[in-house]
Amino acid sequence: MKKYSKYVALTLIVFLSSYMLSPKANETDVTATQVVVIPEKETSILVERYPETETQAVSHKLDSLLKRINKRHDFNGSLLVAKNGKILYSNQIGYADFKKKEPIHEASLFQLASVSKQFTAAAIMLLVERNQIQLTDTVNSYFPDFPYENVTIKNLLNHTAGLPKYFWLAEHKWKEQKAPTNSDMMALFESSKVQRFFKPGRNFDYSNTGYLVLAAIIEKVSGISFSNFMQKNIFDPLGMKDSYVYSFENDSIKTNQLSGYRLYRGWRHLKINSTINDAIVGDKNVYATTEDLFKWTSGLNSGKLLSKESLDLMYTKGETVYGRKIPYGFGFRIDREDENIIYHHGKWNGFSTGLTQYLEDDLVVIVLEHTGYSAITSLNKKVKNLVVKHFDV
Repeated sequence: MKKYSKYVALTLIVFLSSYMLSPKANETDVTATQVVVIPEKETSILVERYPETETQAVSHKLDSLLKRINKRHDFNGSLLVAKNGKILYSNQIGYADFKKKEPIHEASLFQLASVSKQFTAAAIMLLVERNQIQLTDTVNSYFPDFPYENVTIKNLLNHTAGLPKYFWLAEHKWKEQKAPTNSDMMALFESSKVQRFFKPGRNFDYSNTGYLVLAAIIEKVSGISFSNFMQKNIFDPLGMKDSYVYSFENDSIKTNQLSGYRLYRGWRHLKINSTINDAIVGDKNVYATTEDLFKWTSGLNSGKLLSKESLDLMYTKGETVYGRKIPYGFGFRIDREDENIIYHHGKWNGFSTGLTQYLEDDLVVIVLEHTGYSAITSLNKKVKNLVVKHFDV
């Protein structure tokens, strides 16, 4: 009987072992190992394009438009247009380096300026969804010595915090030679105690300072640098392989990273040097290509990064404590009355940028430029009109 029991036990062990090692068992059987393996959510964006045969007419018009603004208005940049989630046009014109006469190409990396703010806002919403922070938390919850009390994360996001301008603080109170980082600036706020403009929630005042503070909170909560957080949680998951955060004097300049220029005496392009304010991140200093920005918009709108509830908050106008609506959500400007668009523009050190979503037309227009082009709003409208007229999809 004992010999029989041993034989049965041995047979059972061999059977179970062979079953556990079989491909079928590893793929489908859960009870055998008592471990449920949940695959990572697929977030990387597949970029789709319309066939050239469908876009010839509108592409010809947009090519002509680019050539015209390059010649008449010194436009040196990149334009991407997408309709119904698919790219219908992507092109570049002008120089990346004027001294070497190197042309801009599809891999050229532009400083996004204030278009960077939407990435900071999305990072905050990721932390909210992970229950690591709440929109009602105050800055003092993370920085106890922050001199401006009762400023909430939501105040920072929709520019109702009333904080002083960090540009002024860096230019007048910073005594070191190296440009201050976000942590340096947070400490400088604590020591200088410059007066704020108004109490939180009372008014809307577009504030780069607010997004500096948001980036500092992201670093404090996550325990990693803002740059690493963005890379691991936004750029890499969405397949934005050419995007990154750059901080002057702290990061190395990457291949294809453009410099900003200004036009001198109407013909000569002079490179703009970095300033004391260029090490700060969160309000600016994301670098990307137009295609990466398209991936970003697609990923955000399709729910691959954030929940619909979070996205709705980002795309909804804020309001003051008095109930007055303001034209800003979280990282985005909102205009649902005149054109029904969600957008943001940016200008910094020669870079002019714009990302515009025309909601009713399911149209995205991305403009990145690096020689001080000043008519992005007008260009957007021209692009939209050309698409509506010459692209019937």
